[in-house]
Amino acid sequence: MNDELARRVDPAHTTILSMEMQRGIVGDLARFAGPAEAVRESGILARCASLYAAGRRAGLRVVHCNAAFRPDRAGSYRNMPFVNRLLDDPAHLPVGTPAVDPVPELMGEGDLESTRLHGISPFAGTDLDSILRSLGTRTVVAAGVSLNRGIIGISIEAVNHGYEVVVPRDAVIGYPREYGEMVLRHTLDGLVTLSSVEALASIWRDGAR
Repeated sequence: MNDELARRVDPAHTTILSMEMQRGIVGDLARFAGPAEAVRESGILARCASLYAAGRRAGLRVVHCNAAFRPDRAGSYRNMPFVNRLLDDPAHLPVGTPAVDPVPELMGEGDLESTRLHGISPFAGTDLDSILRSLGTRTVVAAGVSLNRGIIGISIEAVNHGYEVVVPRDAVIGYPREYGEMVLRHTLDGLVTLSSVEALASIWRDGAR
């Protein structure tokens, strides 16, 4: 499995996707509790930072997949109860504000960003697929929030676009935490390759020697 995983996450064709690890979702400007509390209680922020740093040292690129809303809500759809509630809050993720920015400790030199105005996952209506193809990506490593919606969405969409997907189970989180574990076991297992931050970092360290 280690040889197969190493082939799958070869830095020559692998990109890390950081899902909604933004100040206004999991950081100091968060407006609703779920993801922010889950990230704080689980400690995945530090593990994501470690994963991204290991990837950058091996030559991978990190793409931050961000959500945002225009003040007039143009480009966003009221077709999902959860998102409808967020659209009612004018201070939630206004485009061009610090709330949309990735948490600072996750940013690195050479990182890219892809921002969307609608939906719960980052491929539809964005430049993400074009970015990945310009980098020669065949495998994406998906990390961030949340196992309730976003990580499921990013995984399914990436597979539908022809990418292999690896999810480090300790760099994603759901709420309540027990539900997140069920998603890993019963939804993502078989759809993606499940791994860990240390396993991926070890492969990338070994490959750089």
